[in-house]
Amino acid sequence: MTYDVLIIGSGAAGLSLALELAEHAKIAILSKAALECGNTQYAQGGISAVLAEDDSLDSHVEDTLNAGAGLCDPDIVNFTVSQGPERIAWLIEQGMKFTQLTDLKGNINYHLTREGGHSHRRVIHAEDATGRAIVSTLLPKVKAHPNIDLLEYHIAIDLITGTKLGLSTSRCLGAYLLNINTDQIIAIGARFVVLATGGAGKAYLYTSNPDVATGDGIAIAWRAGCRVANMEFIQFHPTCLYHPDAKSFLISEAVRGEGGKLLLPDGKPFMQRFDPRAELAPRDIVARAIDHEMKRLGSDCLFLDITHKPKDFIVEHFPNIYNRCLALGINMNKQPIPVVPAAHYTCGGVMTDRHGRTDIEGLYATGEVAFTGLHGANRMASNSLLECLVFAHAASLDILAQLNDIPAPPPLPAWDESRVTDSDEEVVVSHNWDELRRFMWDYVGIVRTTKRLQRAKRRVDLLHNEIQEYYSNFRISNDLLELRNLTLVADLIIRSAQLRSESRGLHYTLDYPENSAIAQNTILSPSIH
Repeated sequence: MTYDVLIIGSGAAGLSLALELAEHAKIAILSKAALECGNTQYAQGGISAVLAEDDSLDSHVEDTLNAGAGLCDPDIVNFTVSQGPERIAWLIEQGMKFTQLTDLKGNINYHLTREGGHSHRRVIHAEDATGRAIVSTLLPKVKAHPNIDLLEYHIAIDLITGTKLGLSTSRCLGAYLLNINTDQIIAIGARFVVLATGGAGKAYLYTSNPDVATGDGIAIAWRAGCRVANMEFIQFHPTCLYHPDAKSFLISEAVRGEGGKLLLPDGKPFMQRFDPRAELAPRDIVARAIDHEMKRLGSDCLFLDITHKPKDFIVEHFPNIYNRCLALGINMNKQPIPVVPAAHYTCGGVMTDRHGRTDIEGLYATGEVAFTGLHGANRMASNSLLECLVFAHAASLDILAQLNDIPAPPPLPAWDESRVTDSDEEVVVSHNWDELRRFMWDYVGIVRTTKRLQRAKRRVDLLHNEIQEYYSNFRISNDLLELRNLTLVADLIIRSAQLRSESRGLHYTLDYPENSAIAQNTILSPSIH
């Protein structure tokens, strides 16, 4: 099986890239679950772009740089922000239905909301389910296109490079894939391979991410020889719904953007003690404040209150959140919502340039899996979907410019499992998975210390050795591949955190509570172990 482009991942980045390439290239899109099960599907808030008359590109750039705590690449921020209106227009051309509002003069405009870190209303959205609207807009077009093949329930095992095959080229030539339903392993060759696999939220015990967010793209890129950067910056969303039956359900930033107040269990507000912007402070500040108050009081959760708004306003702006809470016995029109912080977004990732190119020729990365320099030490709300669209477009232009000059990959060797056996101890995988997520939450969470990171490193080293032995001796499974990838990504997060002797953005350590005078990225290379 050979394609022009193999796209690993089916979220906003992967789907939009496929549509932009499809008229000129034969494409395969790989998804390890159903195509619509990625992180994009769960994105609530919206897409940040300068669309209002009283807003400006300079303001969006300034807000992003401020949120990034000195580590954003200004050129990349300018590039990304300047592309925003055009990418929104492209989505609308595809049929995207953003929420509209009729003003007092009867004019119909797109409704823009404001979220933490933004100085203006610039978040365009589709009610409170923007990600779902993107997927439902793009996926039918992808499914209908004759040049796009869809490989659901396939997980990438590893990339195939010329270096691994002993060829004179180091170019990425394809990937080995496991069919999760049949356990068959196949090799797919491609002129270009694009990682659009999302982040690694499942490395943590509590996360807003779906089960598929296991850092696969970061891990396979690292094993192939790509550098990664700033893996210590894991964004914890301040407000995940706290309820035993509400797995990974997010309470959108827009609830605070529209006036929601964070409250202690006794009903008192507290954010004004931590930041003059209160509920509209960037996510790292809000998450740290909630974590501090929960630990100070010994509380299981805190509360988000928007009961001062009319019911019609709440239902109109947050219909999905309202209905989900109501189904769990929480009427957000009459009572505050119990919330806790949860791992939400991986700000670091595989290093790329502004075209999405990685260190390996022919291999691209776009979306949350990539480190572009946009987010710095903290991602500003709703810049993530913008990044997906902008860099998918940039990668499409770069790939199309080379498409006719790159030969098809050579025949690829079949996967060799002649020396492995079936495992009789699958429980090892589930036990290790549980241990990993718990020590990452306890030791590499919102507030860190040198001692906590050392404890985490000792544990991840033991897990890594045990999993490698297991991987070498037994036939692979989806669970084993995900655990292998998560353990590697957890190690990269811990190592990156140990190298940062300061507190900056999302990385806060009690041993170094101040910023260093010089802001530097943390770059890890596979050649340095």
